[in-house]
Amino acid sequence: MTPRSTPHEFVQLQTTLDDRKQAEELIRAAVECRLAACGQLLGPVNSTYRWNGAIEDASEWLCVFKTTGALASSLERWIADRHPYEVPEIVTVGIAGVSKSYGEWIENETGE
Repeated sequence: MTPRSTPHEFVQLQTTLDDRKQAEELIRAAVECRLAACGQLLGPVNSTYRWNGAIEDASEWLCVFKTTGALASSLERWIADRHPYEVPEIVTVGIAGVSKSYGEWIENETGE
């Protein structure tokens, strides 16, 4: 793995959903729209969080998207517009480096 020329040229964006079918559909739609080159579904994962003053436990599905830094904000807005949660987890992490061929693939699949 070699670092790309600019930091965070590629990013990994993640969100969670409590319904597997909705998570699968969200990933597929993001790839179809070319906002992400790929998406992975992990889970279920157990989440513990504070909501409205109470500690909650939930089983959720973790959606992980790979995209370009240039598309990260658009993908974030797109997910937020379609997400059923009042306050969805949308976390974007810069990728320090990818192989040349993987980076080219992400760029090709997102139309960048």
